[in-house]
Amino acid sequence: MTGFPWGAFAANLAWAAAAALAVLLVTFAVAVRKGVHRVVDTAWGIAFAAVALVTYTASAGHGDSGRRILVTVLTAVWGLRLAAHIARRGRGHGEDPRYEAMLAKAPGSRNLYALRMVYLLQGALVWVVSLPVQAAQYVPGPLTGVAAAGTALWALGLVFEAVGDAQLARFKADPANRGRIMDRGLWAWTRHPNYFGDFCVWWGLFLIACESGAAAAVSVVSPLVMSFLLIRGSGKQLLERHMEDRPGYAQYVARTSGFLPRPPRRTT
Repeated sequence: MTGFPWGAFAANLAWAAAAALAVLLVTFAVAVRKGVHRVVDTAWGIAFAAVALVTYTASAGHGDSGRRILVTVLTAVWGLRLAAHIARRGRGHGEDPRYEAMLAKAPGSRNLYALRMVYLLQGALVWVVSLPVQAAQYVPGPLTGVAAAGTALWALGLVFEAVGDAQLARFKADPANRGRIMDRGLWAWTRHPNYFGDFCVWWGLFLIACESGAAAAVSVVSPLVMSFLLIRGSGKQLLERHMEDRPGYAQYVARTSGFLPRPPRRTT
């Protein structure tokens, strides 16, 4: 087994940054034309798929072909499914209240403020979070049991995301549920099955990179950053602040895990 190809990987970092930036800038142009910046949420998954595909091309002749295909496919499946789900969910709706509130405080052009504070920031996050996807494709050794464990964890995460999203969509589509709290299916086991799924996906991709100590060292920041965003950043914590005043939500919190799935508590 040869060593980790640091020179080729360093060049790939630039290619990945360019791919992420290109997706976000195209999305920005579309958003300005439509007058709605919520479309940037759709670009999140697409940008990861773009980074994976660019890295697959750039890593030819360096990493193990099986690992390169595996990581590219897993990332593309996750990213494109997420993008399609968010696009369907936002169809026919106006601006996202989060972006409306943020852009209302813009000290000048709303679009330029959105470019700096949303699009370029998300592009940078895509570049950082995608480090395991990039590094894994430069690992020269064959796949082992660690990669199998990572793939299994990724699959668990995808199931939680896809099933949780589908259950919530069906719940919201029923007019009888208007104003009610979704507490069925996976949502009875965790208040955030989609965020838990994201958590598993990115720790799973990191495990696939872990078959090289060098790749693991350079990419461990990715699942740590994603975990922080999901639990303490713009994910769970922000959503729960938005939900806390809804009728029945306090009771839901009392009986349902905040993140890691477990059977619901019995409450009196």
